Amino acid sequence: MKLLHDTVWQRRGVSWIWENDAFSEVTKAGEVFSLREMIRASKNWPDDLPSNAGNTLVVAGLDACIDLLSPAEAEEWLADTLKHVILSFQDAYEGDAALVFWLPGGQRRLQVQTASDAVTWKCSAPYGGETLDFGRLLWGEAREYPQEIILANGNKPAGLFHLRIT
Repeated sequence: MKLLHDTVWQRRGVSWIWENDAFSEVTKAGEVFSLREMIRASKNWPDDLPSNAGNTLVVAGLDACIDLLSPAEAEEWLADTLKHVILSFQDAYEGDAALVFWLPGGQRRLQVQTASDAVTWKCSAPYGGETLDFGRLLWGEAREYPQEIILANGNKPAGLFHLRIT
């Protein structure tokens, strides 16, 4: 998987971050939307986004939502509802804004298969032995795979970034 040492993820594309330093670089806690607020906002996206000088929407709660669903329900929701919202965001801002999902603990849940760059989600109890094909569900047949975000002050991944899903 390619490594991203740039801050483009803070201004464009879709990211899934788990490091506290990445979170604090792009937002403050009071600016974060819940997953429900994001879905509601998708009906009429705001002109100004709450974070990073109006360039970024940070969303919390994706992990909790997935955990409340069975793997089959989660796959359907990711592929239908969430992907539709992400595509709507990309279209509304014409690629000139960033959608960032805050996933504390995401480094344990999102698994990158080094041979194929496939990304899977490890389910929690009671489905702890199962995984979701996260990448296939959200970016499917995109020509580019996500990149691992590496912060300037670190050498370990802080999240995943995808410039544009299709």
